[in-house]
Amino acid sequence: MKIYTKTGDTGTTALFGGTRVAKHHIRIESYGTVDELNSHIGLIRDQDIDPHTKEELITIQNKLFTVGAILATPPEKETLKNGKERLNIPKISEQDITRLETQMDIMNESLPEMTHFVLPGGHTTVSYCHIARCVCRRAERITTLLNEQQGIDPRVLKYLNRLSDYLFVVARKLSYDLKAEEVKWIPEKI
Repeated sequence: MKIYTKTGDTGTTALFGGTRVAKHHIRIESYGTVDELNSHIGLIRDQDIDPHTKEELITIQNKLFTVGAILATPPEKETLKNGKERLNIPKISEQDITRLETQMDIMNESLPEMTHFVLPGGHTTVSYCHIARCVCRRAERITTLLNEQQGIDPRVLKYLNRLSDYLFVVARKLSYDLKAEEVKWIPEKI
């Protein structure tokens, strides 16, 4: 398999099912941002963190490939006229979303109560989590626009929303584990 195909040399690319669109198409922006998020999560996973969090991040990375495949499939290519799926791609399930919620609940049990917003930083690993959280929010924003224009599986939006929350909690957990200071944001008095 060659890495380069030359088919994108004129500024278009193929979606699942063969439809060609401009490389700046909202669908490409959506799954491209999810791919960027996946890379940032890989960077977090490469840090010296606990094995359980690493395993959860691998699971999330796999789910993000699923999200990317869903986003790369235009609605007209999802099903055949007889209602059967045209492309055999996995789905995001309610259990995937619940898993993120459960993991957040478990982590929060050992964390101090949050009384203020927290400034990103304190440790390089924690900063990587905050960067991933921000990229996740961007992916969510772009995907909501795609949803408005063409409609997508609502569980994708739910998963991205929950994942950004999860990444915030992981940042707090790693701050705690690494004994990094959480700097509270205290607005200046006007």
